[in-house]
Amino acid sequence: MMTDPIADMLTRMRNAILRKKETVDMPMSKEKQAIAEALRREGFVKDFRVVDVEPVKIMRVYLKYAPDGESVIHGLRRFSRPGWRVYRKKREIKPVMQGIGVTVLSTSKGVVSDREARKQGVGGEALLTVW
Repeated sequence: MMTDPIADMLTRMRNAILRKKETVDMPMSKEKQAIAEALRREGFVKDFRVVDVEPVKIMRVYLKYAPDGESVIHGLRRFSRPGWRVYRKKREIKPVMQGIGVTVLSTSKGVVSDREARKQGVGGEALLTVW
């Protein structure tokens, strides 16, 4: 049994970026799907699809690269962990690297980026940071 599926997702993405893969597959969950959607909205991944393969559903994330072949994602960092939750009030949500990166938060209005959370005026659990 996996204790931290989000950390597994980030590790799979890091490894795929290092190998210059176009896609990365991982077991699907609603939370991972919401994170992938937030990353797609912010322009860090091209797209993602849910592939129904027996016995479990797989989520395929299409990674995004610049024209020179460099990955758009330079870093992924997990904030909240199963044994250590990190929460941010709406006043505490700051831009990452002066707006270059984003923090993905789980809020009462769903999984959103820090920009969307500030716009909606909500805080929540800081899941990860991407830059």
